[in-house]
Amino acid sequence: MEDASVQRIMRDPHFRELVRRRSEFAWVLSAIMLAVYLGFILLVAFAHNLMAIKIGGGETSVGILIGLAVILLAFVLTGIYVSQANSRFDDLTRDLKEGLER
Repeated sequence: MEDASVQRIMRDPHFRELVRRRSEFAWVLSAIMLAVYLGFILLVAFAHNLMAIKIGGGETSVGILIGLAVILLAFVLTGIYVSQANSRFDDLTRDLKEGLER
């Protein structure tokens, strides 16, 4: 791309809105995942008795279930991001492209 085109895109309000919204959303999801993962690590470190409780008379413990929940949450948050990227962020990208074609 030419420098003039790049500068025009960088100044476009639709581009700035797209970057701002996408960054804010990604940071929120990242903070949620980090908080959940940190919470899990703290439980592993300081709540041995809770994490070791057996479930259903088998070998599965509360810790294993919480660990699985952390993994599943990562997939759910990824799905949420993809859903937003394919709807809201695509709309902003379309607006940006239309504005640049004029």
